[in-house]
Amino acid sequence: MACPPSPRPPPVLLLLLPLPLLLRAGDLLPTEGRLANNCVQARKKCLADPACSAAYLHLNSCMSSVSTPSSAEEPWVPADCVEAAQLLRNSSLTRCTCHRRMKNRAACLDIYWAVHPARSLGDYELDVSLYEDTATRKPWKMNLSKLNMLKPDSDLCLKFAMLCTLNDKCDRLRKAYGEACSGSRCQRHTCLGQLRAFFEKASEPHAQGLLLCPCAPADQGCGQRRRNTIAPSCALPPGAPNCLELRRLCLSDPLCRSRLADFQTHCHPMDILGTCATEQSRCLRAYMGLIGTAVTPNFVSSINTSVALSCTCRGSGNLQEECERLEGSFSHNPCLAEAIAAKMRFHSQLFSRDQADSALPVMEHQNKNPAVRPQTWVPCGFSYMLTFILLWSLW
Repeated sequence: MACPPSPRPPPVLLLLLPLPLLLRAGDLLPTEGRLANNCVQARKKCLADPACSAAYLHLNSCMSSVSTPSSAEEPWVPADCVEAAQLLRNSSLTRCTCHRRMKNRAACLDIYWAVHPARSLGDYELDVSLYEDTATRKPWKMNLSKLNMLKPDSDLCLKFAMLCTLNDKCDRLRKAYGEACSGSRCQRHTCLGQLRAFFEKASEPHAQGLLLCPCAPADQGCGQRRRNTIAPSCALPPGAPNCLELRRLCLSDPLCRSRLADFQTHCHPMDILGTCATEQSRCLRAYMGLIGTAVTPNFVSSINTSVALSCTCRGSGNLQEECERLEGSFSHNPCLAEAIAAKMRFHSQLFSRDQADSALPVMEHQNKNPAVRPQTWVPCGFSYMLTFILLWSLW
């Protein structure tokens, strides 16, 4: 009897899946293991090799002399810079990654984009994330009984805001961006910096609860509270700039460029059927990583969950189609829309249970995407032997 072939994800997806998910879902390697080839360490190895060091230093000087072009321009890349990039192709630098919360994050991002001219010098099809993926499925321990001070019929956005207030770290970070993003003297760059700090440092359940809290269709007050999580009066650009201009600003900043690449990696359909590239948790993490950057997305209104960039494609000329494709990657993105809807359904379920029993850990089920769901592999012969042993014990 032939052993049925075990389903395996496509080779491309194996590159997107973190090692912990390939081994056992839910476990994470130690920090040193996850960042064994971060770009800062990879550069140290490169500089110790004369040939690699010469190529890297030359390519790095090329990066400082090439500016980000406008949407209608193609950058001119000197031939010697292209040659230096080719020499680094087989080095550890080309496979290095960064981590969202690493200490030398800015240096890591600068190194990554310096050694990837195929993405940083003129090729803006950002579809490979440079971030080491650390998705986790640890349960969220919460005690909803602390919300007894609220009215029983309070909307869920208010309840999640209360949960943040009751957590010292979440409350401190939320107050910091609330102060920076309010008032007539608000400085947008300061507001964006505090927003990034909140979504990077607050625990993921608290941050997602505030941003992705479910509201009844007719409850505009709840929807407005959810929309104001990103303080639209200050965090978003004044007026309605062209979307390609926002992208140009984003690509000129290593952090924003990295977050955009991460979003395009984890929140895009793989085929015409809409099969999403990775799990919903990674898409949401990438989406929230854009908050506080030049391409900060937000809910369009207080009556639905549609999201969009604060920009327009009017006046795009012969780049109209390109602009609409960028804008549609947020406003007409089935992977992002379903990830948001699934998270809101999960949040609703948290409060549908009896609050007396809600102090137990709550585990969220991931989306059932067969393309990325980890498969448990058992050797065929071993499975037959195990069956024989079980039958023999019952004989």
